[in-house]
Amino acid sequence: MPKLTIDGRQVEVAPNTTIIQAAEQAGVEIPRFCYHERLSIAGNCRMCLVEVEKSPKPVASCAMPVAEGMIVHTRSEKANKARNGVMEFLLINHPLDCPICDQGGECDLQDQAMAYGFDRGRYHENKRAVRDKNMGPLVSTIMTRCIHCTRCVRFATEVAGVPELGATGRGEDMEITTYLEKALATELSGNVVDLCPVGALTSKPYAFSARPWELRKTETIDVMDALGSSVRIDARGREVMRVLPRLNELVNEEWLSDKGRHACDGLQNQRLDQPYVRVNGKLKPASWGDAFAAIAAKVKAVPGNKLAALAGDLVDAEAMFALKQLMTALGSANIDCRQDGAAVDPSARASYLFNSGIAGIEEADAILIVGSDPRREAPVLNARIRKRYLRGNIAIGVIGDALELTYKYQHVGATADAILKIADGSHEFAQKLKAAKKPMIIVGMAALSRADGAAILAAARQAADACGLVRDGWNGFNVLHTAAARVGGLDVGFVPGAGGKDTRGILDAAGKGEIDVVYLLGADEIDTAKLGKAFVIYQGHHGDAGAHRADVVLPGAAYTEKSGTYVNTEGRVQRAERAVFPPGDAKEDWAIIRALSEAVGKKLPFDSIDQVRAGMRAANPVFAGIDTVTKAEWKPFGAAGSIAASAFNYPIKNYYMTDPISRASRTMAQCTEEFVMGTKGTGTHG
Repeated sequence: MPKLTIDGRQVEVAPNTTIIQAAEQAGVEIPRFCYHERLSIAGNCRMCLVEVEKSPKPVASCAMPVAEGMIVHTRSEKANKARNGVMEFLLINHPLDCPICDQGGECDLQDQAMAYGFDRGRYHENKRAVRDKNMGPLVSTIMTRCIHCTRCVRFATEVAGVPELGATGRGEDMEITTYLEKALATELSGNVVDLCPVGALTSKPYAFSARPWELRKTETIDVMDALGSSVRIDARGREVMRVLPRLNELVNEEWLSDKGRHACDGLQNQRLDQPYVRVNGKLKPASWGDAFAAIAAKVKAVPGNKLAALAGDLVDAEAMFALKQLMTALGSANIDCRQDGAAVDPSARASYLFNSGIAGIEEADAILIVGSDPRREAPVLNARIRKRYLRGNIAIGVIGDALELTYKYQHVGATADAILKIADGSHEFAQKLKAAKKPMIIVGMAALSRADGAAILAAARQAADACGLVRDGWNGFNVLHTAAARVGGLDVGFVPGAGGKDTRGILDAAGKGEIDVVYLLGADEIDTAKLGKAFVIYQGHHGDAGAHRADVVLPGAAYTEKSGTYVNTEGRVQRAERAVFPPGDAKEDWAIIRALSEAVGKKLPFDSIDQVRAGMRAANPVFAGIDTVTKAEWKPFGAAGSIAASAFNYPIKNYYMTDPISRASRTMAQCTEEFVMGTKGTGTHG
C-alpha cells in the first residue's frame, strides 16, 4: 500500500491507483474533462495537470499511477499556470454559445473556465467550424463545441458495446463522428449527453425547453423496466421536463436506459383526466359519483365468484394491496398480477427474484441466460453483464434465439428443451457451471410465460441444484422480470386465492360468460377481445387498450404523480415519489379503490396511505425496509412436466413501446421509426 503526500496530506492507497483517484480519496478536487471513473483512461484533455516533486514538467494525474513517497501539489503556481494554458487552448475554437446552449448552468467547461479561464482572448484567427452529425432522435449534436475528450466514444465502445463512435482526422481536423453517418443504435444512447462535459451532445427531445434553475427536482425511481433504476425527475409546473439518472452502485450505477429517460413526454399525451361511463355503446364523461354508482349497481348484482381483477405492469404495490382487499371482501379469489401468465410460484419467493442481486453479476464467473433478452428487457443490467465480460474469465451461454447482445456467448440451444441437458449434466456448458465459483442462471419471461412455463421453472431449479448454483453466501438462481409491478404484486399476494382463476383462466371464463365483471387495474397488455361480454372496469392513467374496452373508466395517477412502493426484480423495496400532480380529476390509485369500496358497501379499513403501508407490512414483512433486499429462502418450486422443443416467444418485440406511457410518447415513436422499422440486427454469438 503506497503512501504519498497530496497538498500536505498523507494518503495511503491501493497499488495501481492513479493520482487523481488518490486525490479524491484525500478530499482534494482536481479538474478534469476526459477522465471518468467508469471509463478507460484517455489522458487527452490535460486539464488534470498537477505538479509532482522531482518531475521536470506537470503530470497528467488521471494517467499517472502513485508511487511510494510521491509528493503532489495540486494548487501550486506551476499546476495552475499549466491548467490556465490548457483552458486557453480549449477556448480557442469553442464558440460563444453559452446563452443558447442547453448545457448552460450544468456545463463542466463553464465551471472550469470560471476557475482557470483568462479574462480576454488572445487568438485572432477564425474559429474552427465542424459539421453536425446525425446520432438519431435522442442525441442532438453541435460538434463545433466538442473538445475531443472522447468520453462518448469510450462509453459507446466499452459500456454500451456498440463501437459506432470514433474520431476521424488529426490535429485541428479531428472530428468525433459515427463511422457510417447513422443513428447511435443502442438502448443507452442518452447517457452520452450526461457524460459530455460541454454542449456538443445534448438531449434532442429536451432542446430549448428549460434551464436547470427553473426546474423542481424530485428523487425517485424508474418504472419503465423491472430494474428500478434511481432517477431524478425535473419538472416545471405540472409537466415533467426530463428524467436523469442518479448514482446507485447496487442497481444502475449511474446509467439509465433510453426509454426510462425519454418516454416521459408520453405523460402529457392521451391522459385520462376524468371518469367515463359507457352509454349506448359510447364512453361518456361522468362524475365520480356516477362512475361509482354504475360499478356498484353491477357488482352488487353479481356473486363473488363471477368477479375478477387483473393488475398491470406499472401499478404500485399500495394499489394492488387495496384492490386485493376489496376483491376478498366481495368474495372473489380471481385475481392476478401476471398479465403474461408467467409461471412463477408465489409461495416460494426465491422462484421469482434475481437472487444474486444485480450487483452480483460482477462476481459471477459463469452465466446461463434462458429465454431472456437482457439487452431489450433491462439494458442497464445488460451493460453490467458486458462490464463483467470485459474483465474476462467468464463463460456466458444462451438458450433461445441467436440474440444481438453486446458480448460474445455460447449458443447452448435454440429451443426450450435445451434446459433439460443442463439439468441432467449432458451438455458441456453444465460442466462450466459446475466448475465455476459463482455460477448464475438468468430465466426470462419468454421461458416462464409459455404453457410449459412451470416445467421450465422446475427444470431451471433442477439445473441450479445440479450445477451448484446455490451455496453458502451465494444464490445464482435469477429471474429477470420485464414489469416494474410484478415482484411487488407477488409480494402483496395479488395472485389467485383458493379456487381462484389466474390470468388465462379469467380471460377464458370471461369469454365463456362465466365471469361477469373484470377489474383492470392498469392492465393493458392482455388480449381484450377475450373479455367477451364481461362488464369491464378500467383504472389507469392513459387511454390505451384497457380504456378502449372498458365500460367504466376511472382516471388514476402515473408513477410521477403519486407516492408508491415498487419492488424491483432483485426484491429491493423502493419508493417512487410524487414529482407533479395528476391532471384533471385523476386520483391516486389506492384512494380510488378506497372510495369505491364504500360505494359497493365493503368499506376498506384505511383512510391514508400510511395505513395502507402498515397493512402491507403486517401482511408481508419485506415491505418494512425501503431500499433493502430480504433474502429469499431456497425451497422447492415449479411443477415437473414435459417441455416442448419449440423456440421462445420473446415478450419485447419493440423495446421503445412496451407500456401505455411509452406508446403515448412522440419520442419513442420516432425511435421506433428509426431503429425498429428501419433496421434489423443479427446475432452475436460464439
